[in-house]
Amino acid sequence: MATVSPRFDDQGVRIGWQVRIRKKGYPQQVRTFRKKAEAEGWAKTVEAEMERGAWRDTTEAEATTLCDAFQRYASEITSSKRTPGPELSKIRNWQSRPIARVALARVGGKEVAAVIRDMEQEGKSPNTIRLHLAVLSHLFKVARTEWGMSSLANPVELVRKPKLPQGRDRRLQGDEEERLFAECAKAQNPWLLPVVRFAIETAMRAGEILETKGKSDDDGERPIQSTGLLWRNVDLNKRVALLPETKNGLARTVPLSSVAVEILRDLPRSLDGKVFDTTYEAIHLAFIRACKRAKIEDLRFHDLRHEAASRLFEHASESFSAIKL
Repeated sequence: MATVSPRFDDQGVRIGWQVRIRKKGYPQQVRTFRKKAEAEGWAKTVEAEMERGAWRDTTEAEATTLCDAFQRYASEITSSKRTPGPELSKIRNWQSRPIARVALARVGGKEVAAVIRDMEQEGKSPNTIRLHLAVLSHLFKVARTEWGMSSLANPVELVRKPKLPQGRDRRLQGDEEERLFAECAKAQNPWLLPVVRFAIETAMRAGEILETKGKSDDDGERPIQSTGLLWRNVDLNKRVALLPETKNGLARTVPLSSVAVEILRDLPRSLDGKVFDTTYEAIHLAFIRACKRAKIEDLRFHDLRHEAASRLFEHASESFSAIKL
């Protein structure tokens, strides 16, 4: 049963109306409102939900701001990830916005849509905004399922996401491959040509081939995100390379073509066990310069993976057609 009573300050001035709800099987609910009508309306709603068995305790969700929730999320969830840096950066971005001061129970589609508009005005790409929304969405999922805030609704499900641009379909054309290889061979970085050839032969991601680093932390250090391909994970006799942990967190075995095996056999062995004793950052710069010298426009290192995948698909299709004939 609900009781509504006036609240007074130390000078006897009424400052609002306090609602106290006691019902068997439910924790006592107490809340103060400025107007009596608001207090009575809230009491009626809560009692009706309790009668239907639809009531959920929102006390913790009302007392926890989005900023505090993200702090807990970073400590319990993000910190356990192999490369927490990128997600921590997104969390700090959320915490720097006015929405961070809003209680979780009060964060709705309207508030999230406003942040999306702000991000668009800041020049963030649709994909970047979607990645930020993914972190927010998972935070609400964890709060509902693991932190006991079952009353929460996920506000990300209520908003329209930015549309992603059409995917790239850049492939090597004409004599671009010949020109690219020629300029890679002239590069100051001796690893550029074998890395580029290997990428085209295997369709492996840059981080699976080369050591990559994340963004600088508070101390200015750039943590290693991936070690790249290691000799201990390569079997030239079986012509396979093992990737213990890929982008989706699962292990994967990559078959090596005869050309890929030849490339690896010709490489010097480094003391640290890396197949390619260089970094993605160094290869990225060298690749841009080689493309410029070769007069090849709008070609990115990641396009080599698409080129490789397309060739593998075409080869498989030709083999299948030959079998049918």
